[in-house]
Amino acid sequence: MRGPAVLLLVAAVTALGAGPAQAEGYRYWSFWQRDGGSWSYATEGPATARPADGDVEGFRFSVSVNTQDAAKPRDTAGFAAICADTPAEDGRKRVALVLDFGTTEDAPDGERPPEPRTECASVPEDATSGEALAAVAKPLRYNTSALLCAIAGYPERGCGEQVSGDAGAGDGGADPSGGSGSDGSGDGRSGDDRAGEPAGGEGGGSSTGLYAGAAAVAVLAAGAAWQARRRRG
Repeated sequence: MRGPAVLLLVAAVTALGAGPAQAEGYRYWSFWQRDGGSWSYATEGPATARPADGDVEGFRFSVSVNTQDAAKPRDTAGFAAICADTPAEDGRKRVALVLDFGTTEDAPDGERPPEPRTECASVPEDATSGEALAAVAKPLRYNTSALLCAIAGYPERGCGEQVSGDAGAGDGGADPSGGSGSDGSGDGRSGDDRAGEPAGGEGGGSSTGLYAGAAAVAVLAAGAAWQARRRRG
């Protein structure tokens, strides 16, 4: 009779499917560029991106599962408003920066995010986004892999760390991007990408299917052994 084996298989698969539904995320600064009236996830890191005079760029601190759900900067101010009091100069360019320190839900334990702010960086014409950020938002903190860990000293500790699925995971909604996080090396990978493809993240499938397959094989093998013993008996 195959009934007991089938029941065992269904029970095993059902138990696996009932596991935690929320994927783990990563807490990090993401890097954005203003495209018209909306934010687009940057396609390269701030160490290599070279904005033009009049560009608007943003940095947002949040917990994100992957680049698809990363929270966008919440300020919608344009270049004219942000750089209104910064005159143009020969040989220099002005870059408008939106710095969004995120929410208390995304903050590390014991820390409180500063209020969001905007800055107008006047930098040499060949300056990168990272250099523009350094001109107006020190102190910056990087880790040994050149990942941007803190802007204006926030957060005081931690860098791209993994957090449990019940932490705040971005409030900016889905954003069709495969771009870069705030990586000082400019290698085009965000905090979650650098940490080794988070569970459920872009390009990194969950291991549940693998475990379910292994469990199914084990259950079927047990069922076959049980049937063989019955026949011998």
